[in-house]
Amino acid sequence: MQLFRLLTILALLPLTAQAGPQLNVGGLYDYLEAGKTTLAKRIYNRGDSTAFVKVSVLELVYDGQGKPREVEIEHLPLEQRGVVASPARLIIPAQGMQSVRLLYRGERDRERYFRLRFIPVLPDKDDRFALSETQIEQYRETLSAGVQFLAGYGTLLFTRPNDTRYQTSLRQAGGQLRVGNEGNATVLLDNFRHCQAGGQGCSEPVKHHLRPGVVREFAEQPGWEYRFDLHEGATHKALTFKAP
Repeated sequence: MQLFRLLTILALLPLTAQAGPQLNVGGLYDYLEAGKTTLAKRIYNRGDSTAFVKVSVLELVYDGQGKPREVEIEHLPLEQRGVVASPARLIIPAQGMQSVRLLYRGERDRERYFRLRFIPVLPDKDDRFALSETQIEQYRETLSAGVQFLAGYGTLLFTRPNDTRYQTSLRQAGGQLRVGNEGNATVLLDNFRHCQAGGQGCSEPVKHHLRPGVVREFAEQPGWEYRFDLHEGATHKALTFKAP
């Protein structure tokens, strides 16, 4: 299950070193724990030009087959949106940082998921950055003097239910390692890799998020072992399973 998507918004073929704003959104996954309604996320600009960034929020809704669809919520009244990002427009100086405050306004009877998009743009007079036409033209001229590379990034926000309950099942049978989430909040299999005996020759580590009701099966190879860190909220366990 892929919960993160990198969005390339604009790329003019780079013939020299990249110039312009370069965003760093920090962690790709954020978790709003039970009882908490706000979260601050820092957005960095590692580039050499000011970044004008639009922040958008969409809700991810999963069907019975586990396929997500994005639901636009920004056209809804504030009181009907699950998550509100403030501010929704960021002006981040070169080598600078700004924070976005995420406010959750929805019900907490189940876990919900939201995709956040941070999209650098070339400002214009109607996009609520409050710039004059002269300032806009000066910025565009600054970028046109070098190579423009504007990339937008997506992150995922998990909102836990108030009665969060973790219950992860781990079974080996029939040549499979079976991991199931029988609780009501997503668990994370972090740094997941398979290795030869003794922890040698391990594969590249990956992350697996298991939403409530999801089961993942991993085919076992004789003599090999699985290693990963199981994250159930604030509880972390390092686990190893050896194939027969």
